[in-house]
Amino acid sequence: MTTLMLVGATGLVGGAVLRQAQSDARVGRIVAPTRRQLPPHPKLENPLVDFEHLPADAPWWAVDGVICTLGTTIRKARSQEAFRRVDHDYPPAVAQLARQHGARAFALNSATGADARSRFFYNRVKGEVEEAIGGVGYPSLSIVRPALIGGDRDEFRPAEFVAMRVLRLAERLLPSRYRIVPHERIASVLLEAAVTAPPGEQIIESDTS
Repeated sequence: MTTLMLVGATGLVGGAVLRQAQSDARVGRIVAPTRRQLPPHPKLENPLVDFEHLPADAPWWAVDGVICTLGTTIRKARSQEAFRRVDHDYPPAVAQLARQHGARAFALNSATGADARSRFFYNRVKGEVEEAIGGVGYPSLSIVRPALIGGDRDEFRPAEFVAMRVLRLAERLLPSRYRIVPHERIASVLLEAAVTAPPGEQIIESDTS
């Protein structure tokens, strides 16, 4: 059975990944480092960490694959610098440490429009983190690029709420890659990629997930 690391387990997509992994017979153990405690589960190891100071020699880094759903908003982070630290700095740091301890597969939840050369800050950050993780050397790297993520969040995001309303009204007119994607579907794609570990790098756009 596979041992997985899940980073971002307290978020919308990460929480769905956690639930699916807990009920997946292929997954024997889930390591989910978080800043706050998760509900206990027989499969779950939940080390509490400070992502600014990750313990490089912790034995729980030794996993088969990693799923990363870390992410925030500029509104919540309160500055572009703080947003960049969470969305850009933390995922490659996790990728490096897990790879050093033998992980062979990495599945990243990114975003439609990710481009390291984009003039838009959000898209540029997402593109840069994809490139950074791509340079770590995983035998299997899966990058999932959903459009707007559908689901009920614990926090209210005004801009996202407005975008959801507009997209739902115009959904039939939009190309499939720009439609709302249910968070459970994104989680399923990430989990499948981490467990099956397809060789090489694959980018899964919103309309193919």
